[in-house]
Amino acid sequence: MKLSQVKSQLGHLTTLNFILLDGTVVSPHFHVTEVGQVTKKYIDCGGTLRNESMISFQLWAAEDFDHRLGAAKLLDIIQLAERVLELPDLEVEVEYQGDTIGRYGLEFTGTDFLLTARQTDCLAKDKCGIPTEKPKIRLSSIAQGPICTPNSGCC
Repeated sequence: MKLSQVKSQLGHLTTLNFILLDGTVVSPHFHVTEVGQVTKKYIDCGGTLRNESMISFQLWAAEDFDHRLGAAKLLDIIQLAERVLELPDLEVEVEYQGDTIGRYGLEFTGTDFLLTARQTDCLAKDKCGIPTEKPKIRLSSIAQGPICTPNSGCC
């Protein structure tokens, strides 16, 4: 979900909820402690130089149980960050503290923001010898008769 899409949805909300992968709602007294742009410059395992940029929101729930961040206030924070940091319209990643800091994608359900799973991947499969598709093997070409017979101990 891009930053412009988040802002568009915030304009229609009266309550602000973020939902974790297991369906748990992030504590209603959470803070958005950071809004910024994160840029990662790296070399993948195939030796290709890569640059990746995204917008980062950091959610944090403290012992401040009276705190409630509304949609309008988050929109104000985002707009300030856009002006001061000159943020482009990039994909949003959310950091949230569970057992460790988790990094999530973001989707909107129509009423709530959903923290979505992100996966690692090899970006140079062709150079690492990793097939992009599972190879199709015809079983008849492997075995010419029964491989396992009764009482052979193989199964």
